[in-house]
Amino acid sequence: MCGGGVGVLASLAVPLLALTMPWAIANAAITVASTLLCTELHALFTFGTGRRPGLRRHLQSAGSATAAYVVTCAAMFLLHTVQSSPSLLWEQTVYLTASGLAGTGRFLVLRLFVFATDRNREPATTKPVAASKPMVAPKPMVALRPTKTTDDWNLPFVRTEAFAG
Repeated sequence: MCGGGVGVLASLAVPLLALTMPWAIANAAITVASTLLCTELHALFTFGTGRRPGLRRHLQSAGSATAAYVVTCAAMFLLHTVQSSPSLLWEQTVYLTASGLAGTGRFLVLRLFVFATDRNREPATTKPVAASKPMVAPKPMVALRPTKTTDDWNLPFVRTEAFAG
């Protein structure tokens, strides 16, 4: 949601900014701004690190954004090679398609490499559940005929009364 939303806004901003400067420079400026914003949003929301990304993560994200920039520039170059003056609709279509493919690739890089260590690391201040709450034995079920519910199968306690016949 974060990357796609910022990507759509960026795709609208690039052609507007390209009216005042060359397209490649407009794309570069919007790519830098959207990369900074997306890295912040991904760290806080998408990948749930709970904190802002540091310089290392910004640089890693910038590497994937550079690859995305090359893909979108190559797609636009190819479009202008095939059609000398494409309409704004064609430019948007090609840009959004290339940007969507590059964004999917960026998401995978961020998920698998940039923010991968945070998903596997447990906070150092976490206490075991057993130390914070005393364990209480479950109450036996009182029924003439045993009924099976979804929590009969949940571990660590399987109610043996559910199997009594």
